Amino acid sequence: MQLRSLKVFCDVVKMRSFSKAADANGVSQSNASLMVQHIEENLGTQLLDRSRRPFVLTSEGERYFEGCLDLLQRYAALEREVRSLHEAEESRVNVASIYSVGLAHMSQHLRGFSAQHPQCDIRLEYLHPDRVIEVVESDQADFGITSYPQETRLLTAVPWRSERMVIVAPPTHPLASRDRVPLEAVRGQSFVAFQEGLRIRDELDHEFSLRGIEVVIEFEFDNIETIKRAVEVGSSLSILPEPTVAREVAMGSLVAIPLSGLQLSRPLGFVYRRDREMNGTTRRFLEYLQLHADDELASPTPALSSLKTEAVIA
Repeated sequence: MQLRSLKVFCDVVKMRSFSKAADANGVSQSNASLMVQHIEENLGTQLLDRSRRPFVLTSEGERYFEGCLDLLQRYAALEREVRSLHEAEESRVNVASIYSVGLAHMSQHLRGFSAQHPQCDIRLEYLHPDRVIEVVESDQADFGITSYPQETRLLTAVPWRSERMVIVAPPTHPLASRDRVPLEAVRGQSFVAFQEGLRIRDELDHEFSLRGIEVVIEFEFDNIETIKRAVEVGSSLSILPEPTVAREVAMGSLVAIPLSGLQLSRPLGFVYRRDREMNGTTRRFLEYLQLHADDELASPTPALSSLKTEAVIA
């Protein structure tokens, strides 16, 4: 039995009129009458006593009316629930980010976007770079934020920003008082490196190799936060994206020394499944991030693999 017919029957009973119920449901009076008749035929019993004016419900009709009201109310509640779930799904964005990007930038972006879109539900998870790619590929995240983003068979990569790399030292280090130094200044120095296998480690090793630079690697870590802590408590150097040490530099626990003669940069970007259509909130959040890429902190320099030596400016 169609729900529309049940609703027409209930409206006929509530309004005590076939014509009013027909108008309320956008059908003709004859169609409304036929719907009720088909219900009665299907049940094999009379629901309305039409011998009386106005008609009255039979005992079967009263029970059927009560049941139909309950059924229609539950169906309406189900529709509201499903619409609410759809709206919640449309407003939810799952983002996977490498640690340094999340800690350095995302809090302010989340606050700004939420102020413009208070119904949004941004869920941000910080992960190892390899895991960022994995969760995006497995559709557990709507998009990922990573360094050195790469196109793959499954993923589209979109550039976001580029961050200048600087030599990072504790305040007591001999280089800490220098305004800028060449990359060669790290030769022979105690060094806290990124873990082997990370793209940023490969890029830095490549630059060292090109210039015949060897360092004494004291520690290797897979994330910037741990590298910073190791530099703070020791006497080693490291090379990190400048925005990621802004807080420590402001506090005086680290010194950031710009490079002279060339600039190194770490490119950041977004990756997402090329075969998945984004919901509206995800699209808007990506557009917001592109628009608010913190130009004052970003470096327009190219990625490490395409660097060119620049003249030293006195």
